[in-house]
Amino acid sequence: MNTPTPSVQERIAKLRATFVEQLPERITQARVLFARLRDNPKDAVLLEEMHRFFHGIKGTGRSFGFRDLGVAAAQGETWTITPTDDPGGAEWLDRLEEYLDLISSIAAEVAGQNGAVGSPDASWSVHGSSNEADGLDRRGRLVYLCDDDRLILDQLSTQLRCFGFKILTFTDPLSLRSAVMERRPDVLIMDIMFPLGHDAGTEIVDRLKLETGQTIPTIFLSARTDFAARLAAVQAGGEAYFHKPVRMLELVSMADTLTGQQLVDPFRILVVDDEPEVAAFHALILEEAGMVTNTLSDPSRILEELRDFRSDLVLMDMYMPSCHGRDLARMVRQVPDHVGLPIVFLSAETDRKKQDSAMRIGAEGFLTKPVNPDELVSAVTIRAERMRALRSLMTRDSLTGLFNHTTTTQLLENAIASSRRGGGTLCFSMIDIDRFKSVNDTHGHPVGDQVILGLSRILHQRLRNSDVVGRYGGEEFAVILQDATIERAARLINELRLDFARVVFQSSKGNFSCTFSAGIANISRHGCLESLREAADRALYLAKANGRNRVVLD
Repeated sequence: MNTPTPSVQERIAKLRATFVEQLPERITQARVLFARLRDNPKDAVLLEEMHRFFHGIKGTGRSFGFRDLGVAAAQGETWTITPTDDPGGAEWLDRLEEYLDLISSIAAEVAGQNGAVGSPDASWSVHGSSNEADGLDRRGRLVYLCDDDRLILDQLSTQLRCFGFKILTFTDPLSLRSAVMERRPDVLIMDIMFPLGHDAGTEIVDRLKLETGQTIPTIFLSARTDFAARLAAVQAGGEAYFHKPVRMLELVSMADTLTGQQLVDPFRILVVDDEPEVAAFHALILEEAGMVTNTLSDPSRILEELRDFRSDLVLMDMYMPSCHGRDLARMVRQVPDHVGLPIVFLSAETDRKKQDSAMRIGAEGFLTKPVNPDELVSAVTIRAERMRALRSLMTRDSLTGLFNHTTTTQLLENAIASSRRGGGTLCFSMIDIDRFKSVNDTHGHPVGDQVILGLSRILHQRLRNSDVVGRYGGEEFAVILQDATIERAARLINELRLDFARVVFQSSKGNFSCTFSAGIANISRHGCLESLREAADRALYLAKANGRNRVVLD
């Protein structure tokens, strides 16, 4: 029998319980430290360790909702750093011991009340919800296409399937209505006018809305361009209006938007905190908001983690046993690959001067524990989005949005290394649009760009999320197929070749179609990047030489 996955609140409750269970041992260690401090009251190292104890209890206690514990620890922390008339004297030491006793008393009370597993306070409960759309299969989009013209239905359905949509066609509104009542589509594409005896498409959409109680994203098609037709479409809730004959790429783009196909990889956040429970707590908040996290309690491993995890942002504590967060951030900044990596400090530190000092090394923000979950998610999201945007400008092709030549090469190198470590299979394909110069010469460069966009959309929509698609330059594309045998790669690329040839492009010189040629190489025969790339390029050359519009294996 499968064990149910614990909820976020249950996981947080477990972290709180662990914190409370560990409190007695931490307090015992602090008392040993205090005894050493009585014998050596001027020892700066011992005093720093005592400060770190209070600081850690303050931040963790507040984060987990133990307000009284956090207040007592904050008082102890202040006492370790505030000048007095007799720092290190008997009265100073007695007061420090009183704070230790107070923390011990509160800890015992918390444990006795079983507070660690009680319901979380509203101030630190998680309000977000996970993004269930992350697991959406973009190849499973269901489109209902309704038009009384059978020829138009066949043309549109054939081409939409090339871009990965699942299509059901209808020639009359009654059969469409029955299908909608049985299963709701992801998007509805329909004519705005039907033969005598049927309602207009806009009236059909209105009726479906009333009968199902749901609004179906709708795209209207029509031979009419008048104001009344367009107004009726808008009033019926239409998201888009296309004049026949429809430009296929524009229709595909709108259908992608309405079916949520502009998929964005979840933000990747590295949480660095020497308190494992606190790191896990903040990671849970971010995970609940749909992010991917990795926690690190040993700061000395940060460069290794950044290399392997490819983080969009680092959420970092300021005070850690082996180093100060400010110094750790400065060290990260000295690595060229991480110069622009956003770093946000998350600490119980409330001294504005110290916060400003930390910010001067180039940190993106400073959040004070305990942080409201919504504020944490918002602060991280804003900065991670900015990082993604900057990375995209550097790594993406401006026309297609695919990876550019440099980034594709780097990703191929990474994929080869990963395949070697895991013993997996990997194929690399080079694709080139046939006679593309003739397209530009005949129809013009803007239409040529539409052809490039058409192929890029087919490759992006039809391949798996784990595969990599890049524009290598001009009309040439590269595809990295991970965990794919040479037979599977050949079958997949050939299916894409056949579908691309079915796409119809429009220009003032008339409609036309294009084809592509492809070469595929396998890592089992070519173990290094240059050898694999040259083999795929050689196979592509053979495909061109043997008549184009074909796939050749190395």
